[in-house]
Amino acid sequence: MKTLTGKKLRLAHRIYLVLAAIFICSLVVSNLIFQKFFYWNPFGWFNFEISVGLLPYPVTFLVTDLVSEIYGRRKANDLVLAGIFASVFSLGIIAVADVAPAIDASPIQDAVFNKVFGATTIAVMASMAAYLFAQFIDIQIYHFWKRVTGGKMLWLRNNFSTVFSQFVDTMSVLLLLCYYEVLSWEQFWPLLLAGFLFKMLVAFLDTPLLYGGVFIFRRLFGLKMGEEIKID
Repeated sequence: MKTLTGKKLRLAHRIYLVLAAIFICSLVVSNLIFQKFFYWNPFGWFNFEISVGLLPYPVTFLVTDLVSEIYGRRKANDLVLAGIFASVFSLGIIAVADVAPAIDASPIQDAVFNKVFGATTIAVMASMAAYLFAQFIDIQIYHFWKRVTGGKMLWLRNNFSTVFSQFVDTMSVLLLLCYYEVLSWEQFWPLLLAGFLFKMLVAFLDTPLLYGGVFIFRRLFGLKMGEEIKID
């Protein structure tokens, strides 16, 4: 654990705050936009039928892996807890906005607003339960492989932790959404397959981004392989 002082310490704090902002924004937005589905066929032989809520969600796992690598497990866990608080707080704002009656001149009337955001409460609760479980799994697996490899083989711990935790997350949230009839059970297996394959593909694609971020941090703060920054 490396202790920083002066400008380096202030810079480390600012970067952590930026990463936290990206993490929380990605998490909250993914819960707000989840009801729109689209398909993506990058290879010509398989259609990914997925929610647009999955687009920002992998960013959260990339950020926690980067924070785990540079700032350590405790600061990564702090991000997870901050994300839970932000999700609950967003529920309160949506609940108040849903109850407030729309005026006649409002471009968005109550029925439309409720249709778009009405399932958000269940979605956020389901997502939070799955997300909390998956993120803590991701952090634990990441640091397990970091210890086993002595800080080497970054690609191994990044992909092992992300792929497994993403599967847990996808399956858990779909089970809860189907149970509460937000989605039908007929949609479960197609969405599980498409969602997991999409997340696994993104996990492989974000590995170079993680390597690039870790390289920049190590050069910026003079860190050795496996060394972490200590910030309060």
